[in-house]
Amino acid sequence: MNVTALAAPVWADRLQPLANLALRLFLGAFLIYGVWDNITSAERMAEFVGFLTGLKCPYPELAAPLSVWAQFLIGVLLIGGLLTRWAGLLLAVNFLVAYALLAPTGADFRALYPPTVLIFVGLLFFAYGAGPLSLDRLLLETRRR
Repeated sequence: MNVTALAAPVWADRLQPLANLALRLFLGAFLIYGVWDNITSAERMAEFVGFLTGLKCPYPELAAPLSVWAQFLIGVLLIGGLLTRWAGLLLAVNFLVAYALLAPTGADFRALYPPTVLIFVGLLFFAYGAGPLSLDRLLLETRRR
């Protein structure tokens, strides 16, 4: 058997658009779900402000809604595959801030894993974009015509 064929199966390349779409849909829905309670409940937003205050976040009254609405916007953009590179960069920055707030608390590797993964996923979206099954691609093709 050909080692190259095992290392890089050509048929797997055809799955890239679907894999990208699946990741965008899942992550977008996850981000929206994760902040929806903060958007719809002043009490939950106040809890988030308190959480950020406990992490010694500067201006937690501003940072909490900014982070919540950023995550909501990122989720919407990822689901549609619209402005995906910028959504990815914003995702990476948002969770880099989360990492920077959590790390000094003595958070272990397990606690830092979620924001770290979201930083890298955001960087992947920034670098690679939404793929062919996206509004980005549709708008780019329309613009080229």
